[in-house]
Amino acid sequence: MASILAPVVYLVVLVGSLLAFSRYYRKRVASRLADDPWFPSHPERNTYVTLLQQTDPPASEHLLKAALLRRAVADVRRIIRMREDKPALNSLVQKGSVGDDLWTRFLATEKELEAEILEVVLEANSYREGWGQIIFNTASEMVANERTREMYTQLNKAKNAVSAYNLRADPATRGTDDRV
Repeated sequence: MASILAPVVYLVVLVGSLLAFSRYYRKRVASRLADDPWFPSHPERNTYVTLLQQTDPPASEHLLKAALLRRAVADVRRIIRMREDKPALNSLVQKGSVGDDLWTRFLATEKELEAEILEVVLEANSYREGWGQIIFNTASEMVANERTREMYTQLNKAKNAVSAYNLRADPATRGTDDRV
């Protein structure tokens, strides 16, 4: 009897302690994540509001429009990130890897972003009627252009690194390497 009882007690204590640690660890990580905002501060919005409130001398309309467009670009980047994060977070919530409070925080951030978009559209329409529908198309094009530019510069850096490596690796074939 004692020979069966000892391993059973050992397994019960081992599994119980692992479950307790797992529960404690998940709660600690979840509470740490709950304190962090989904996105960092919004400097583009702060810049636009500061320029809008400036009275001595007042900011020019061109500067305000440019600041509003930069604000829309930042919002488009946030929209893209939210679209990328949503399916992964949804699957983590369904598996039980993260708590429902994180999903609730994500949905609240999504509502805040919708309010921000509506505010940008209203501000854009205050400058010129109909610009609210065009500003996010323009901002999306600007984000796509920035990404293309980044990829192009990374490609050039990689190409230069490969060509520099080829020149250092085989000095006898300098000038005859047509692979690059």
